[in-house]
Amino acid sequence: MRLATLLQHVTGKKHPPTFTGGVHPLESKSLTAGQVIRQFPFAPVMNIPLNQHIGKPSIPIVREGQELARGQLLAEPDGFMSVALHSPASGVIKSIGLMPAINGNMVMGIYLQPFPGSTQEVADGKPCLLAQASSDEIVQAIQMAGIVGLGGAAFPTHAKLKAPEGKSIDTLIINGAECEPYLTNDYRIMLEQSEHVITGIGYLLKATKAKRAIIGIEDNKQPAAQRLKLALQNEGADFAANISIELVQTKYPQGAEKTLISALLGKQVPSHGLPLDVGVVVVNVTSAAEIGRLLPHGRGIQERVITISGPGVKKPGNYQIPIGTPLRFALEYVGVSDALSQVYLGGPMMGQALPSLDISITKGTSGFVAFTNEQTRSKKKHYPCIHCSYCIDACPMHLNPSQLGILAANKRYQTMADQYHLMACFECGSCAFVCPSNIPLVQQFRVAKNMIRKGQAEQ
Repeated sequence: MRLATLLQHVTGKKHPPTFTGGVHPLESKSLTAGQVIRQFPFAPVMNIPLNQHIGKPSIPIVREGQELARGQLLAEPDGFMSVALHSPASGVIKSIGLMPAINGNMVMGIYLQPFPGSTQEVADGKPCLLAQASSDEIVQAIQMAGIVGLGGAAFPTHAKLKAPEGKSIDTLIINGAECEPYLTNDYRIMLEQSEHVITGIGYLLKATKAKRAIIGIEDNKQPAAQRLKLALQNEGADFAANISIELVQTKYPQGAEKTLISALLGKQVPSHGLPLDVGVVVVNVTSAAEIGRLLPHGRGIQERVITISGPGVKKPGNYQIPIGTPLRFALEYVGVSDALSQVYLGGPMMGQALPSLDISITKGTSGFVAFTNEQTRSKKKHYPCIHCSYCIDACPMHLNPSQLGILAANKRYQTMADQYHLMACFECGSCAFVCPSNIPLVQQFRVAKNMIRKGQAEQ
């Protein structure tokens, strides 16, 4: 008997759906969940990487010394798997050259100096009106608005809206789960920009030709569900007929595409497949809000909402921050502890510990979490695997992390992929979270994947 069914049998209450596996880390969202979105100031110099999404970097169309207005096009898409890039501020191009990226590499980017006295208003462009635009026109408008997966994946949103030949899209899922500890930017978007979310869903339904849309929200965010329900009612019965709001159990990693599809629809995406294989497209709720906010005005994305939180932050909150804002400037503005030890891009489960603060905020940046020495000084000793099977129970992809870890320690990387489906792992960290031997399983899997990809590239 499944846990949800058993609990219902014992308590008499119906529990929201969920997936098998997963864990329950401390949510730690109270620091910012009640903090309204606040506008962030402009840094003296904005560092804007040209590659802010999966796919090919944008192609710059500006020159050094050029003055431009906020929202003006900086770079054009380089093919279908690329998006446009817009100026986050009115200012002057200081230079175009290399700058540090989040992955540790140096990438090409644009250095922009904002005008101190500018009103920083954004002019409207050519609007894409929902009632008049075709499916193809909406897809193109999303690409030219520069919208990507704002939950952190940064996959170009327009690229997933057209089903390839032989496939069709039946269901659009709007991902409002936000299961990562500390992060609350999606939650505040649902509370404060619910009308934009609903408008964005209208565009997405028309673009995908999906029959229905489901907004999936964890049951610890019921105020957001109620606010969206009200916004949906305000649109009228005809508009809302094919859009529903459904609560799922609060559990990590509920916000992953495949686990959310499993919870809401009871469908299993193939191990090496995509949501399209089961007729589904999943779009982050903040991405939907940006579509609803920008397309009616013909604008591009110049800023995004980010959660800055953690024990090492003096003024944690949810901030509307211009793209290209240096992280060091952002942390100085919110204030950090003298004992600051580590900053994570994203949350502590799937986030990346940053080796340097000399990077800038990009479209895919959903949040930063800062920790002090008190949280990071404990160096837990690693012990051999005791075959307790906790990691197997926790894995939402039904893998065998224990065996994968043993193979990784012996550098049998290809065996991990061929026989134990390593590439199906999306590195949620549930296995490492429950491991009593403190084995760094996720880090081992990342190394293994990199070695496999390196070997494939060499071949």
